[in-house]
Amino acid sequence: MKVLSYNLRKHAAAGELNRLVDRLEPNVVCLQEADVDDLPSKVQGLKLAAQTDKNRLGLAVYYRENTFRLVDSVSMGLKKSLHDIVLKPAHERLLGVQLYDIDNGREVTMASFHAAPLTALNSLRRTQITAALQALEQLGPGTPTLMVGDYNYPMFKEALAGRVREHGYDLTLSDSRTYTRYRFFKGHYDFVTSRLLSIEDVQTLPQGTSDHLPIFVQASYRTGMTGTLRAM
Repeated sequence: MKVLSYNLRKHAAAGELNRLVDRLEPNVVCLQEADVDDLPSKVQGLKLAAQTDKNRLGLAVYYRENTFRLVDSVSMGLKKSLHDIVLKPAHERLLGVQLYDIDNGREVTMASFHAAPLTALNSLRRTQITAALQALEQLGPGTPTLMVGDYNYPMFKEALAGRVREHGYDLTLSDSRTYTRYRFFKGHYDFVTSRLLSIEDVQTLPQGTSDHLPIFVQASYRTGMTGTLRAM
């Protein structure tokens, strides 16, 4: 299972998607800060499963039709930061899709996530992540789950790992930092939260137009839950 996650920076990097999908051949693509009104129904053979619709710059998930069938989807708002209340940049910060894996004969949950910006407290982002994981459990109870995206969490990741561990998930970082725009805010921002999946590799890809670097996840099904923080 191969998953590409990319924060498009206000849709500026949308033109890179065809090349990335063609080169990497992911099964699933999760997007953040996408102009949902300008998204194509297909990208290099991947079909648009769902997108948020309450904010112009939102989330989207694509899937490979010869690998999966779409079962269901959910999008939701999460607890708002002051930035969200005043500027209203995003109403929906979670988009989850339930997919049926044709070859393996099982369902799997995939999600694109975008946490509140750095103006908010880490405690609020932990609350958002917890709510997102609970919503995904409602979407696909007990199924293998992968949530990727922009967590906006450059510091104190152990506290976050502890929170997701309480819910039976693993938190995995990529092999190098994913945000480099500002000197004092460089670091890992784009994470992988998983359950019942073995995360074999999380690679930070070369930087494009966006201030976030895309990440490429390779995973496989497993049994049991460990709840750990891992850096690839």
